[in-house]
Formats: sequence, C-alpha cells, structure tokens
Amino acid sequence: MLPKDALCRRYEGIADWFAATRSVGDPPMEQAYLAAVLAGLPPAAAVLDLGCGTGEPLAGFFIRAGHPVVGLDGSAAMITRCRRRFPDMTWIVGDMRGLSLCRTFGAIMAWDSFFHLEYDDQRAMFPVFAAHARPGSLLLFTSGPAHGEAVGIMDGVTFAHYSLAAAEYRELLCRHGFAVLRHVVEDPDCGGHTVWLAQKEAPGTG
Repeated sequence: MLPKDALCRRYEGIADWFAATRSVGDPPMEQAYLAAVLAGLPPAAAVLDLGCGTGEPLAGFFIRAGHPVVGLDGSAAMITRCRRRFPDMTWIVGDMRGLSLCRTFGAIMAWDSFFHLEYDDQRAMFPVFAAHARPGSLLLFTSGPAHGEAVGIMDGVTFAHYSLAAAEYRELLCRHGFAVLRHVVEDPDCGGHTVWLAQKEAPGTG
C-alpha cells in the first residue's frame, strides 16, 4: 500500500471527480446490500462509515432513512464535501487503522476502502470492527475475490487493492464474533464487487 499520506493525496486530487461520479444514484448499484443492512437496523440506530468518501451514495442512503452517520475518511477534501452535504452528521478526517471511538454502532461499513489496506493491516481491522459493534450489529465490506493484489484506476490515478483469501476472512470474522450472512463474489449486479455482510453475535453463540 502507498504510505497513508500518499494514498490520501491521491484521493485529494480526485475529490471533484469522485463527488460527481459517486453522487446519488436511482438506485445506487449497492442498493440490495444497503437495503439488507437497513432491514436489520433498529430505528434511528447509528451507522459508522469507514472510508466514507464524499458521503454519497452510501452514507446518504442511511441518513435519508433516518439513521445518523459517523463518517471517517483520510481525505480532508472528501470530508469537506460530506460536511457541506450533511452538516448535521459527524465527519472525521482520520485513519481507520487503530480507530477507537469508544462507542458502538448498529452497522459498520467499509465499502471500497478497507481493501486499500495491506494484508496485515486488514487482519488488524477485525478487532476494530468488533470494538465498534454490539450483538446484532451488521458489518458490510468489500474485498477481492481471492488472495492477492490488484490495481484500479480512478480519474487516471492508480490505486492498489489488496485481498485476503475468502477462508481467512471467514476465520477472522468468526474469531471476532461475527457470523457471515452473505458473501457474493464479483456480483454482476453490483459492478463486479465482492461483498461481505456479517452480523455480530451475542457472546456464547455460534
């Protein structure tokens, strides 16, 4: 992975393009997964969006459904746009690695963000997910289809993506108290994304 500052500078440089491209869709390609999370959320439960970008369409989906959002992103330019769009929500410039907000959420998302972390950093995120979840909390994230590294391009800028093997994700989820609800590899109805939806179990279950 690029050093954190270099990765964030790349996102700073494409913030305008990102805001225009990742605007409100009707419906967004993620609709089925967002709806599945929404169906499992208690009324007004808060959502944590790790790598929230400019706040659309994911955070905006939950805000419009009546759920407060705390969004975190390493790019100040992205967070500035979130604050303009949704000034009543909480937006943080920061690094998801080692995050400790001392509170839990009804759902945690790391959509198209978690996969920028190298392998050991991804492994170290599962205690972070667990620390911000309570029994019943949902976790939604994207990965690659198999262990390895890939390169993506946005607005002419290259970004590295990393993935563990599916079996390792399952083991990490289980070890940290999450049950897999859905795992779809390269979903053709969602732009080829590989998606994980899991739920935090009560202690002693599973």
